[in-house]
Amino acid sequence: MEKQTKHWEDVRDLFRNWREENCRQSEDVVDLWKEVLANHFSKLGDEGWLVLEQVFIAALDCHSMEVANFCLSKLNQEFPDSMRVKRLKAMKYEALERYEDALDILDLIIKKDETNAASRKRKVTIYKSQGMIIEAIKELTDYLRIFMADQEAWMELSDLYISQQEWNKAAFCVEELMLHSPFNHLYLQRYAEIKYTQGGYENLEIARSYYAQAAKLNPNNVRALYGLLLTSVHMASNSKCPSQKKKESIKLSEWATNQLSQLQSSNNSKLFSSQILEGMGNLQIGYDSKN
Repeated sequence: MEKQTKHWEDVRDLFRNWREENCRQSEDVVDLWKEVLANHFSKLGDEGWLVLEQVFIAALDCHSMEVANFCLSKLNQEFPDSMRVKRLKAMKYEALERYEDALDILDLIIKKDETNAASRKRKVTIYKSQGMIIEAIKELTDYLRIFMADQEAWMELSDLYISQQEWNKAAFCVEELMLHSPFNHLYLQRYAEIKYTQGGYENLEIARSYYAQAAKLNPNNVRALYGLLLTSVHMASNSKCPSQKKKESIKLSEWATNQLSQLQSSNNSKLFSSQILEGMGNLQIGYDSKN
């Protein structure tokens, strides 16, 4: 980034915008802090503590431990008993790969406040970074018992179960997501993919149904359309499929083929081809790391 903004008030406003927009911009934050704001910290007032937290996290991203230690020391002096500052200290230990120390601090925070969502999520992140998937699943499950409406956490738990090929549990997580957002075509598509991957006639029928719903909610969803096409063709050729459902499958496959043809004619053909190839490779999920 070009360092055109040099006045400390302009840099302060820039930092504020990045915080509001949830943009990390870590290298720029650290550089502008060193060049400008560090010399004007006393002028920031109460906003200075938010800036210190922002710079601390950016410094960890850039592994600029000198800057991170300065920010953490300032925050600790001002808020010695703050759980938020203790969580930042845990993040520092995490960046230094001192995972046990980080977990000890997070456990202490959770013991004092069981509803501290950020600390519970940090534990999940640490477990995942160490490849401790079973522990991550347990921690995320405990978290969701308290924060049942966290859709991002349900999706993450589903991904963790998929990595362990626990398809029924992964499907349950997506079912929770669909209860929260029944018209989210991506959740419907995800559920269909899990059922398609499980295999078997009954799961194939369920997958077809959810691919169809996802495709009708968003006719531009190439993965859902291609999934609908494949499941419909498979069902129509399956000996277990009744004649009525075979007719339905044929109609759905024709509709999906028509939608895909329209998308191909209205989009860049190379881009569309890459989307199709991606869809072909990823309709079955969870095997990349296994095979």
